Amino acid sequence: MPDGNTIFRKTVAIAWPAVLESFLVSIVAMVDNIMVSSLGTYAIAAIGLTTQPKFIGFAIIISMNVAVSALVARRRGENDREGANKVLKQALVVSAILIAIISVTFTAAAVPLLNFCGAQPDTIEPSTQYFRIIMSCSCFQLFSMVLNAAQRGVGRTKIAMRTNIVSNVINVLFNYLLIGGRFGFPALGVRGAAIATVLGSIAACAISLASICSRDGYLNIRMMKGPVFDRGIIKSMAKLTGGTLTEQLCFRFGFLMFSMIVANLGTQAYATHQIAMNCMHMSFAIGDGFSVAAVSLVGMNLGAKRSDLAKIYGLACKRLGRIFAVVLCIFFVFGGKYIYYLFTDDISMINLGGIIVKILAVILFFQIDQVITSGCLKGAGDTKYVAKVAFISVAIIRPLAAWGFCYPLGLGLIGAWIGTLCDQLTRNVMNASRFKSGKWAEIKL
Repeated sequence: MPDGNTIFRKTVAIAWPAVLESFLVSIVAMVDNIMVSSLGTYAIAAIGLTTQPKFIGFAIIISMNVAVSALVARRRGENDREGANKVLKQALVVSAILIAIISVTFTAAAVPLLNFCGAQPDTIEPSTQYFRIIMSCSCFQLFSMVLNAAQRGVGRTKIAMRTNIVSNVINVLFNYLLIGGRFGFPALGVRGAAIATVLGSIAACAISLASICSRDGYLNIRMMKGPVFDRGIIKSMAKLTGGTLTEQLCFRFGFLMFSMIVANLGTQAYATHQIAMNCMHMSFAIGDGFSVAAVSLVGMNLGAKRSDLAKIYGLACKRLGRIFAVVLCIFFVFGGKYIYYLFTDDISMINLGGIIVKILAVILFFQIDQVITSGCLKGAGDTKYVAKVAFISVAIIRPLAAWGFCYPLGLGLIGAWIGTLCDQLTRNVMNASRFKSGKWAEIKL
């Protein structure tokens, strides 16, 4: 049994690149919105409207990536390098087919999707332009996600961090050049923001591909042998993907209903909400980073037949996450309101946003903890339970509570965020109960 310092150092070594990566992504998303806000409140709302339809399209790949990370981590723990590379090969083959279908379908269905999501007359055209560019070029982002998921499974979280740093720098640079038109570049507005995102994802994809061409890499393109379709591996991937896909669909349904509830409050309220969501992404980023580490550490230790260490590393991730939660809570309580000054000078939006971020300061404790616990369960392959939690909490409790507080009780946007608090609290209680039971450690992959 390693001592406490060894456990701490190993957890931090795997977690910090993932935490930094996720945090930078959230910061760049906020910078994106700050840059776009120069076009007006409608632009913030327009881009916000595309979030849920985009993630509905990405749901199957995101779900498969959880399976890829868990399976590769398990093979790494078993010292089966050839098996880990076979898993990655099947992931790339299957994702190529799925990405082609996603790209064509969602690009063609842009207008009805965004109308369904609650687009207003002043947001439907810019949101459609943005969505079509992002989805038609989604192959670069999605392939990079698959490759990074596999690398995280073997503990190489720095690769994903590097790809996202480069991607984000390019994104911000071309946002500056293309949104308002500078140094001879055309002023493309919302379309410029979409093109900047695509250029960043192309660079990220190139770096991710380079990572599997390195001779000293655990995952190497030269080791991807075997048939084009390996039924055994695909069956294992499908088993894990099924539960995670159900979770993702519950997420997307619940978040979409939630988004529509807020969108019906009007463009200004939705823009206020979208800024608060950018703040929430900062806290999610912390939880998500430690969740990535938990998937890898739990998976590898279960593969090495050390369920005791899997639980210890899971607890280490949770404890570190709580430290960050305290820091973020203090920041949002005393400085959250001032974030709104970066986006707007509308005093009504700023005052309402100040209330919302204080609610967020409470939410983030439950959010960070439940996201990390969910990563522990996913790393063990317990995706069906995580899907059950998502169905109960995200697809049912969140939209119903948000609607009830928002409309019948007349609390408006504040009510919607109280509904979010109900969801995060429920998920935290359910995931913590499952983790404590230890049943997840008995799953075979």
